[in-house]
Amino acid sequence: MSKIIFNEHQRQVLEKNPNVASVSDRAIQYTAEFKIRAVKENLAGKGPAQIFIEAGFDLEMIGLKKAQSALSRWRTTYKTSGEPGLLEERRGKGSTGRPTSKQLSAEKKLEKAEARIKYLEAELELLKKLEALERQAKKRRF
Repeated sequence: MSKIIFNEHQRQVLEKNPNVASVSDRAIQYTAEFKIRAVKENLAGKGPAQIFIEAGFDLEMIGLKKAQSALSRWRTTYKTSGEPGLLEERRGKGSTGRPTSKQLSAEKKLEKAEARIKYLEAELELLKKLEALERQAKKRRF
């Protein structure tokens, strides 16, 4: 998370930039077109500072580090997924994360269920031991 917090005036200035899709108090969401153009310019030899300044951003406001890290992320995405990777939103519901149980094979589901049963049995044993120790402690007090 960024340490820079944008005030209302800064957010309004950033939102006026045609390369910005939206702005929150800590984050800037850039348009896909800008991301693609920035990556191509960077691969051609331009630095992050020059790209962002030419695109109308005030680096004093957003910070050079924010520009560098954004461009680094976009380059990685561009190398792995190409332009389509930068065009689609990869956060939220549509993202690829932990696979759901629907995608697992029957063998994997069984393996997962057996591991869960083993875990729950161990937890139950631990709770039984804890309960027995608490009963012993109560008997000693009285």
